[in-house]
Order: sequence, then C-alpha cells, then structure tokens
Amino acid sequence: MLKGIHPAISPDLLKTLAEMGHGDEIVLADAHFPGHSMNNRVLRADGLAMTTLLSGILPLFDLDTYAQPLVMMAPVPGDTLDLAVEERYMNVIRAVCPAAPAPERIDRLAFYQRARLAYSVVVSGEVSKYGNLILKKGVTGAVNL
Repeated sequence: MLKGIHPAISPDLLKTLAEMGHGDEIVLADAHFPGHSMNNRVLRADGLAMTTLLSGILPLFDLDTYAQPLVMMAPVPGDTLDLAVEERYMNVIRAVCPAAPAPERIDRLAFYQRARLAYSVVVSGEVSKYGNLILKKGVTGAVNL
C-alpha cells in the first residue's frame, strides 16, 4: 500500500494512469458495459461505484483543458435518462476539478467507437443505466524536483 493513493486504485490501474499521455482517454464503464469486446486493455474494478473510482483517479491527473474532457453516453431514443447519475459524478469531479465542464453526451455507437480507441477500459461495479464515463487526460503542471 502506498500513502496518498486511494485504496480503490489497484496497482494495475495506477500503472495505466501513469502510462497515459495528454489526450489519452480512459473509459470508466458500468458493470453492464461490454469492455472486453471493446478494448484489449481492460481492468476490473468489480464492486466499486463510479464515484469511488473518480475519487481515487481525479487527484492523480489533470483533465484535458484543450478538448472536452468528459464524455457520457446519450440515451437511446425511447429511453429515459436519470440525471441524478451525472449529478453524482459531477459532485465528485468538481470537488477535485472545480472548473470541469458538464459531460458531452454522445450517441451509443459513437461512445463504443471511442471505447475501442481509448487507452483502457475500467469495468466498475456501477449499475446505473448510462453510467459510463470517458475521461480525457490533460497536461500535468510542472513538478519541481
């Protein structure tokens, strides 16, 4: 165990986050998401809520400021969207990144295409409908050594 690293961040997830560069995307997928058929780099976070993952991930890297850093799936026509899901996520996101914009909503098939191109997919224990979220990594500020 490391000091200062949220206990929900597994060694594999920490390595993945460190490997990602500016503009790389990571999909935080709900428990129903077909992650293994979308991407070759899939990490499991079974049993963890999305808000728990966000609490652990967001202190570790900056969100992109040059492009939309948050993307969620738009509902399929005829489905209803539970806006409380996005609100829960944004409460955690804005606690760490106060200037974060609201997520862009994209069509389900476009979301799947982004997942295929993402650096990695993390399959969580989230069971909320349309509970998937893409994070785009930004440039980390200078570190004095």
